[in-house]
Amino acid sequence: MPVGPHPLPWPNDQRLDPELLVNGDARNVEDRFRYWSREAIIAELDKTRHPLHIAIENFQHDFNIGSVVRTANAFNVAAVHIVGKRRWNRRGAMVTDRYQHVEHVPEPAGLLALGLPIVGIDNVDGSVPLEGATLPQACVLVFGQEGPGLSPESLALCERVLHITQYGSTRSMNAGAAAAIAMWAWAVQWAR
Repeated sequence: MPVGPHPLPWPNDQRLDPELLVNGDARNVEDRFRYWSREAIIAELDKTRHPLHIAIENFQHDFNIGSVVRTANAFNVAAVHIVGKRRWNRRGAMVTDRYQHVEHVPEPAGLLALGLPIVGIDNVDGSVPLEGATLPQACVLVFGQEGPGLSPESLALCERVLHITQYGSTRSMNAGAAAAIAMWAWAVQWAR
């Protein structure tokens, strides 16, 4: 909910943005971050980021990436890695990409540089149910695109592949929804 200009006298706090104090703060941020500068918010989030990384493939310009970034921000993950095309539709992120570390990785093999276990989330042959699986505390959860799922290159990097059990008639679910479910499953096991 937007707030108007801050009443005088202004607090003496280096985290506050003078322009926001004068004009008000209409950003979609928690109340604790009202009037804070973008840099101050990022610095505060960096103190408690989880060791979870999210990767999503973007070879066909996936429109779910914004939703994945927004959810990653809600779970305060370390970073989102967009694999493939650099450009993505930021509308679904609802400006949370300004506070979330978002990195570009041209090819799936670039995820190896993170030095973390890579766990695929896809309903391919040989995958096991996410529910009941123990996830590594520090890891990369990698998601494919809507439709084709994980690329063969990404699947080859995964130490294992998990799927979300479905009970209806559809073969797959929206990648943004799948990422949200998987981040929640990780948080149940590891979030502070």
